[in-house]
Amino acid sequence: MQPDEQPRYAGKLAIQQRVLPAYRAPFFEALAKACTGGLSLFAGQPQADEQIAAAERFQTAQYARARNWQILRVGSAFYQCWQSGLIEWLENWQPQALIVEANPRYRSTPAGVRWMHARGRPVLGWGLGAPPLNGALAGWRKQARLKLLNMLDGVIAYSQRGAEEYRRLGMPEQRVFVSPNAVAPRPLKPPAEWAANFDSARRVLFVGRLQQRKRIDLLLRACAALPAALQPRLCIVGEGPSRAELQALAADIYPQAEFPGARYGAELEQFFIEADIFVLPGTGGLAVQQAMSYGLPVIAAKGDGTQDDLTRPENGWRLPADDLGALTEALQTALADPARLRRMGAESYRIVAEEINLERMVEVFVGALNSLQKRA
Repeated sequence: MQPDEQPRYAGKLAIQQRVLPAYRAPFFEALAKACTGGLSLFAGQPQADEQIAAAERFQTAQYARARNWQILRVGSAFYQCWQSGLIEWLENWQPQALIVEANPRYRSTPAGVRWMHARGRPVLGWGLGAPPLNGALAGWRKQARLKLLNMLDGVIAYSQRGAEEYRRLGMPEQRVFVSPNAVAPRPLKPPAEWAANFDSARRVLFVGRLQQRKRIDLLLRACAALPAALQPRLCIVGEGPSRAELQALAADIYPQAEFPGARYGAELEQFFIEADIFVLPGTGGLAVQQAMSYGLPVIAAKGDGTQDDLTRPENGWRLPADDLGALTEALQTALADPARLRRMGAESYRIVAEEINLERMVEVFVGALNSLQKRA
């Protein structure tokens, strides 16, 4: 779709988030430009130990700062968050539609939904999905999830898997939308030319937060288990609470691993350009889509569903979670065949150029909003 054909939402839009990660800023700016009445964001600050780089300033979108009152850490099954100032923000902005995180642990959200519905205005949820719950309070948590979903007029899922999970909980088919999770726009230029063979050490790249659930320890162990001739130059870009632990492990089993820290913009771009393959050994990680925009094949563990849509047999390997053997085998297969990697990289580029990118995300969000507006 050409820029002048981009769909528009004819109204003022409000979006509630717990926090605003910096990587989401380009999406919110693009969505703001597609709203004729403007876009206002409402979010607070992350917990100190999360080490999330938060967006602070926007050129097109407006940003209203919330005060997050949080109980326990975000990773806890019992985490709860209240955001003060939500209703005041809605009263000041007077949006025609509201998008909220579809997370029942954010306890002030229902008040915002009721405020909108009292004025006949729709509310969309946005979330990863609704995977099965386990533990002592699984029943109570499921009821809280259902209660929030039943309040919403529709829901936008990050992936096809997430959409199916919402449908299984009773959300009508016509009210479930799939917005492919992306951080990179459609690439404007083709990827850099690659030589037919590896001209030096093979280059494996990871980009993301250095935390336990990313399973970077598995990546270090897999590289160390490869035959000496295939052992790559491993670059682990990012910061996070597990950095010291990972560096200690690397010094012990794979000292050639590099930890350049967090990088952004042109500095980060250079790492993508120089890499031969991108690996996400654990859960999460929107950098997969960003890597694909540079024409990189990918190895990704099965996670929240985002990887299911991005990683296919034509452009990479999707592995069982926490499986060192599978990761080692995939790396060995990939690094032994440069011609195959080049073909896979070309498919990665096609997927991002044609299917999964920021522009497509905006189209889905605007389409969902317009769909609800027609039904109102």
